[in-house]
Amino acid sequence: MTVKVRGLDVALGGRPVLNGVSVSVPAGTWTAVIGPNGAGKSTLLRAILGLVPSRGEVTVAGEDLGALKPRHRARVVAYAPQTPNLPVGMTVFDYTLLGRSPYIPHLGRESSADRAVAAEVLGRLDLTGLAARPLDHLSGGERQRVVLARALAQQTSVLLLDEPTTALDIGHQQQVMELVDQLRLADELTVVTTIHDLTLAAQYADDLVLLSGGRVAAAGPPGEVLTRSAVAEHFGARVRVSPGPDGRPDLSLERPGRPERSGGSECSAGSADS
Repeated sequence: MTVKVRGLDVALGGRPVLNGVSVSVPAGTWTAVIGPNGAGKSTLLRAILGLVPSRGEVTVAGEDLGALKPRHRARVVAYAPQTPNLPVGMTVFDYTLLGRSPYIPHLGRESSADRAVAAEVLGRLDLTGLAARPLDHLSGGERQRVVLARALAQQTSVLLLDEPTTALDIGHQQQVMELVDQLRLADELTVVTTIHDLTLAAQYADDLVLLSGGRVAAAGPPGEVLTRSAVAEHFGARVRVSPGPDGRPDLSLERPGRPERSGGSECSAGSADS
């Protein structure tokens, strides 16, 4: 399903956070929202979901998301927050089952079909063996997969992920990003993520949206958005940008030149300064 955001304005505590933000995410693609701290990335996802007051228009497949009741909206768009509430003592299976809430009648209980969906999702994410484990007994990478499992249990066509690789080591970052991409392709999901790591964003997303100062500073394919000048202007970082084997940009930090160390025959090129 195509997601379109038009002229979105958000003010929190009287302070403008998003100003006239417009974004279009084609059905079945992955868009990563990038930008410096405080740019409004997480607020954008929350505004799409109607979790913060906003002005503007958000549509999914042409349907006004803001006009939908919360239960209906949760059948269209699933959301995995950056810092989810993981109840102490709750098991992985029961937490995943919470994703079926939009389909369970008020004052009702989950059905056998709901439990089957939760079990199937855990199987796809290689979490079946952890189904009975309490959430507070999981590693960081396992927690990220469980949060994703709850979102997938909603069986929506649009998936919003807020910083899905936060606090993960490089191996688990890659595992999560690969998993999201595999699920996107298998289920024809439309994925929108916020992400700090520009290299990860460039490697996995079809398109990038660069937010800066609450506005869209650039949008398009990674090679068009992640330029040396754009990174310098909006992130205050000096980087070298070069095309990778698949044409996607590779970024590496450039350190300012430093004076050579005097008396320097005692240190080899592979020592601490390398």
